[in-house]
Amino acid sequence: MTSKFRTALIAAAALAAPMTIAGQAHAQARSIAVVDQQRAIGESNAFKTAMTQIQTTYKAQLDQLNTRRAALEAEMKPLVTAYENAAKAPNATEASVRPSMTALQNKNNAANQELARIGQPIELARAYVVEQIALKMDDALKATMTARNIDLLLVPGATVSYQPAADITTALTAELNRLVPSAQIVPPAGWRPGQAQQPAAGAPAAAPQQPQPQGR
Repeated sequence: MTSKFRTALIAAAALAAPMTIAGQAHAQARSIAVVDQQRAIGESNAFKTAMTQIQTTYKAQLDQLNTRRAALEAEMKPLVTAYENAAKAPNATEASVRPSMTALQNKNNAANQELARIGQPIELARAYVVEQIALKMDDALKATMTARNIDLLLVPGATVSYQPAADITTALTAELNRLVPSAQIVPPAGWRPGQAQQPAAGAPAAAPQQPQPQGR
């Protein structure tokens, strides 16, 4: 290889190096971010407004639920006391404690079922609101990632630590506000969580998450 040819190669490599570095810098300009989708939904305008509307539309059920919960808590207090006394009694055994523990468990299970029945319309309304917003989540995520030049999103639980600036939940909420300005609070007849469209008539409603009464 002649010296002139080596010199030409070195010169070409020197000219190409800035272009390569610039390309790497451009690729590194994109980033990773953290987002909490549930919090984004909960902080959206549609969700907040709907929760306020639910307080009015379902006031009768809410009042009934709160009244019955307080009554059940009062009914359970003697059972809790009986169980605690049995457990603390001298020479207490599993057999001696079992009757009071069983009575308390049975009462708690029955209370949960009763409260779930009363609160079912409220829980279904809330689930319906969440689902309407969640249906636009993919679109909101894509738009937020594109606007902020983000390649990868992580949930907070998948990270060890991150700076507040890496959290784009607020930006996602803003995008949800744009895509879902409002939500209906009364689901169609027969609607169940997880159904984007109205199900066939007569389809049973899914049981909502059961509220837990306090034992004390």
